[in-house]
This record gives sequence, structure tokens and C-alpha cells, in this order.
Amino acid sequence: MRILAIETASEACSVALFEDAGLIAHDHRVLGRGHAETLVPMIAALPDKGRADRILVSLGPGSFTGVRIGIATARALGVAWGAKVLGYPTLALVAAQSDASQVTVCMNGGHGEWFVQNFAGGAAQDAVRSLAPEAARDACLHETIAGNRAEELAAMFAEAKRPTSLLPDARKVSVLSEATFTTDTAPTYGRAPDAVPQKVAGS
Repeated sequence: MRILAIETASEACSVALFEDAGLIAHDHRVLGRGHAETLVPMIAALPDKGRADRILVSLGPGSFTGVRIGIATARALGVAWGAKVLGYPTLALVAAQSDASQVTVCMNGGHGEWFVQNFAGGAAQDAVRSLAPEAARDACLHETIAGNRAEELAAMFAEAKRPTSLLPDARKVSVLSEATFTTDTAPTYGRAPDAVPQKVAGS
């Protein structure tokens, strides 16, 4: 079985192609922006243009635009290839990449907030939250902190913490347990959208 993994929820954009359990091709780029223009060419550059029987895609939270691009691409390819599409939480991938049995994941959440979630034994201990830095400090349960805001969070503590600066990487999805994946590919934003729909006159 071939598996295509897509990760676009952060400033990094990455794809990976697996044959059964083995990684056969991978591309990881730190873009900041430009996922929409970059993702499909990255997939097309993989062997057999990335064609796979199963597609794994990040559901977020993270960049609103990045998350939507990744999911839309995965769904479109799933239809075109007749492939099964499954989603996974971005912070769970970062936790797995840390190789720590207990870890607090701290990622950029936008508008001065950070996405924070605690993990133990590979399982989430709480729901992901978008918090101001001070609240993120109170939510941090573990000595090891991973993510692209790990160093900033660790610096807020008087006692020593072990920060590991990480961005999610599609080639690491192979370390996630099968229970992590879901057929529900709705995006996880982690906070309310910036734009609020206007009320219709008379409503």
C-alpha cells in the first residue's frame, strides 16, 4: 500500500510518500506563506506524482489558510485516485516528533496567542487551546516542551524546562498510532475565526 502524507498547518509545507511502512520520498520546506502555490507541485514531484491508496492530512490547528489548502488538496486527490482520506491532529504529530513520553506542545496560534496541548504516552491529556502566553504558562504540565513556540514558553519558567523547537513534518506521520487518524476531515482551527459574518438585515 502506498500512503501520501500532507502537512500544511504551520509555516512549513511538507509531503511524504510511503510504501507500506517505508519512506520512499519526502519534501519539507519552510515557506511562511505560499502553500497554495507550492503544495501541488511538491506532490507532483514525488514518484508516480504521489499517487497513493491512502492519504493522511493534517487537520490543524494552525494556519487557517494552510489547513484548508491541505485538506482541500487531500480530498480532491482522494476522489481522483479513489484513495481513502484520513486526518490527524497537528499537535499530536509534533508531540510524537519530540520522542518524549510526556510533553507539552506549544505552537504559534496567531494574534499573540499560542496553541497549547499536553500529551502523555502518545495520547492527548486535554483539549487544544489557544491561549495568551501567561495562560499558556499555567496550562503547561510537563518539563519537555515541543513546537515552534517551545523556547518562548520555557523561558517563562524559573525552573529548568527542556524546549525543543519543532515544526510538523509529514515524514513523521508513520510514528502516529492508528487510533490518531480519523475519517472526519473537518479542520480544527483551535480558536474562533477572525471574520464574523454580518447579520442579515431584519434578522
